Amino acid sequence: MPHDRLEPLLHEVQNHLRDELLPFWTTHGEDAELGGFLTYLDRDGKPTGETVKTLLCQARMIYTYSSAHRAGFGDGAFLAKADQGVRFVLAHYWDDEHGGWYWTAERDGTPINRSKLTYGTSFMIYALSEYAMASGDLEGFEWAVKTYETLQTLAADNFRGGYYEFLERDWRPKPPGRYGGDRKSFDVHMHLMEAMTNLYEATGAPIYKAKTEELIGLIRARILHPEFRTGVAQFSLDWQPLRQIIFADVWGSDRDAEDEEGRPLNNTSYGHNIEFAWLLLHALRILDLDPEPYKPTLRRIFDHCCTYGVDWERGGVYCEGPHDGPARERNKEFWQQAEALTGFLDAYLLFGDERYLDAYENVHRFVMDTVINHEAGEWRPLFSERNEVIWDYMGHAWKINYHTVRSMIQTEARLLRILHG
Repeated sequence: MPHDRLEPLLHEVQNHLRDELLPFWTTHGEDAELGGFLTYLDRDGKPTGETVKTLLCQARMIYTYSSAHRAGFGDGAFLAKADQGVRFVLAHYWDDEHGGWYWTAERDGTPINRSKLTYGTSFMIYALSEYAMASGDLEGFEWAVKTYETLQTLAADNFRGGYYEFLERDWRPKPPGRYGGDRKSFDVHMHLMEAMTNLYEATGAPIYKAKTEELIGLIRARILHPEFRTGVAQFSLDWQPLRQIIFADVWGSDRDAEDEEGRPLNNTSYGHNIEFAWLLLHALRILDLDPEPYKPTLRRIFDHCCTYGVDWERGGVYCEGPHDGPARERNKEFWQQAEALTGFLDAYLLFGDERYLDAYENVHRFVMDTVINHEAGEWRPLFSERNEVIWDYMGHAWKINYHTVRSMIQTEARLLRILHG
């Protein structure tokens, strides 16, 4: 047992979570005047003046505050923040005419983009089920189930499997290409697996266990590369691999939707791969399924990230690269680091290979020494290959507390399990 090695790392995680990260989100984010959350924050955590509220960030904030409460933090304050966030989205984002959740709104909740994006829908299931478990509020359970039923009725592709991802307000598919109407993705279906796992944990209803198992099977059969078992990013509606393009409703703050050619077909995301791996292990635990049949796939994913994703010289995890060679996009985003911390500890717990502890310690040092803005309390979003800061804001429509707080809570739990059983 590597006690001497991991005890100091555990203390760093605990101190950051309790003394920096959670205090930051105690005093930042909540819109005390109009409700919901303000997510655009500068390098010091001050509001930038941008006040558009995306469904995604409102949902992720609800999830994070609810999960922090469930983990024993905040003495009820975090649950209160989650509760007011729930009230805000229920009042402003639900489409009473067509069903489903609008994608963006003004600060006061007036809808802007009334599209129905499955990415946002998945996070509403995730957030509402977490809130329901944190609060015991029956309304939380009811809305989580209502969201699932709307998704299943209006966005499921019952012929080819999986879900449509980009839909108009009335649930017609959006145009093809940059508007996404002709695409399915690893990212969205992974988060649907995550959401269904949470919904089953919250309700115990067999239908959600079956749906989670169905999504796991779909990802294994259709989305993971048949040889390398790493994730393929995008597909046609009938599951033919396609080059990864950027959408008009863009995923992430650093992408250009005008790039029509897209990434090479031989390309995979280290962050999504390792996030999927630990979320799959979590799903297997919640569903009470034997992990043994999944071990070969998990081992391939963890080893791929170790071999090609980790910067063993300077620290941290790169963004993307081919399925069978060194990293191509060598910038380092905050969220890949967050998911790798949890993932590499799960890899060690599953396989007992100390190479995974080496990888964990590498990423841990990069996060603690470079990524975290210790004066503010949150993580900087993006670094170059040489670990130079590219962006330094604390919050954005695509960066709030979902990855960072979840990572620290989950990482602490795994370190304690390794050290103390």
